[in-house]
Amino acid sequence: MLRCLGIRFQNGDDGCTFCDDVAGFESNMNIETLHIGMKVHHPQYGVGVVKSLTEQTAEIAFEDQEAPRKIAPASSDLQPAEATAAVNALEMPLANLISDTAHAVVEALGLEQKDAVVEGLATRWQSGTLVMQPADSSLQPKEVPLETFFHKIVMIRNNLRVLEQKVNASDKLSEADKVELQQYITRCYGSLTTFNILFKSKDDQFSTSR
Repeated sequence: MLRCLGIRFQNGDDGCTFCDDVAGFESNMNIETLHIGMKVHHPQYGVGVVKSLTEQTAEIAFEDQEAPRKIAPASSDLQPAEATAAVNALEMPLANLISDTAHAVVEALGLEQKDAVVEGLATRWQSGTLVMQPADSSLQPKEVPLETFFHKIVMIRNNLRVLEQKVNASDKLSEADKVELQQYITRCYGSLTTFNILFKSKDDQFSTSR
């Protein structure tokens, strides 16, 4: 069930439009409030996922039902099955709330933050510059800060690791397919070992023995 977060926006209004909208959403759920992939709760069938929609009904696959069921939301007491959250007596600037939330998401997803990327760069390269000099001396060279270049290398490494995890965890790929895809990923790691010199820690480097 959805509950108001208790966050009050200081805009001079006494009421909470968000709270009013959520209350209306809970008590008057209709076909327009649904979307494919949404998790919902039915008082008889339990939790399910919306698979398709028509003008009046939704086809929902319930966890304890063998086949999907067609449900008319307006007359079935259907409710969203979202996680409940409550933040009471919270007083802080909206910008701070957004910033804290963004940092928490970055950390939860295992993404590299800007400062962490710089720290991961070997000391000898920090504040350095990558210079790409054409053979033709009449052409201008291209200079890129090494922190910027290193950030892109780290993103490639992270995406390869995520791809590797998804391949290994897939239940739709055969073992032979997984082995073949893993070989391509390993070759990518091998091609990128040239940039290992940029990493401060050996554990962060590209390796073909993963």
